[in-house]
Amino acid sequence: MKSFLTFILLILLISCKNQKTNYIVYYNKVLIADSIMRFENDTIKSLKKYRKVFKKFEPKNDDRLNEFENFIILSDYYNKNFGGKKSLLKLVKLNGYNWETKKNDKKIIHLLEKYKVDSSDVNNVIKNWNKNLNKTLIDSFKIALKRDQEERPTNLKLVKKNVDKNARLLIWTFENYGFPSSDKIGWFPMPTFLTHMIESDKYPYFEKKLLEYVKSGECAPRDYAMMIDYNLLFVEKQNKTIYGFNGVEIIDSIQVNKNRKSIGLPGLIHNSKIRKDLKIKKSKQNLKNT
Repeated sequence: MKSFLTFILLILLISCKNQKTNYIVYYNKVLIADSIMRFENDTIKSLKKYRKVFKKFEPKNDDRLNEFENFIILSDYYNKNFGGKKSLLKLVKLNGYNWETKKNDKKIIHLLEKYKVDSSDVNNVIKNWNKNLNKTLIDSFKIALKRDQEERPTNLKLVKKNVDKNARLLIWTFENYGFPSSDKIGWFPMPTFLTHMIESDKYPYFEKKLLEYVKSGECAPRDYAMMIDYNLLFVEKQNKTIYGFNGVEIIDSIQVNKNRKSIGLPGLIHNSKIRKDLKIKKSKQNLKNT
């Protein structure tokens, strides 16, 4: 009996280990923490939520939410534990693709100095991040980006030919390297590139495959949603939206909110608040720079 129970426990442990992490769960938990901060103005409660999420998931740092960065900055402000030097180096790595800009951020500089993260520590993280980039993919996607814009939108025949080439490159990348995320190719205008895949005959494949990468945390939900909605409007010529991205008037906001949540996007009101706060933040930064 004992050996049987041990066998069952082993099977359960292996099963749990093999389960893929679903980052849609992560995104929704992060959005709960973010909404507590924005709408309830309860930073301490929000930080507790964030801490639980980051214990279970490797953090992201969305360019609109900056969830891990805000968690660190606010935790330090309220004298709450955020992981100290280890978490700061993780934040540096998450910003590897734009570190040349980020390294001048006064708040980041202050935290690095306060927690004794010296320049050699930071340089090693960035050096290793750059070392792990895929040079072959970087070169391929640089060419693909030029090809994507070549004579667009005047020469439709050439545009279609180039989209097909880029679609083949993307499929080849998926099959050999997975999704071409920033930790593989650095900065890349992925939203634009993916939305142009609606012009490819392989679009049904991308619609299915990219959802897998949203779940794995490699493809941003926003990039996926834009592609889906743009396909509805420009290819299928349907005057409706699934996720609220194609500029069509939203009739059923309840359904759109459900759709957004299903892939880890903020609800429409929450999204509007995020955009408003970003606009205010940028205006304040511009005033400081003048």
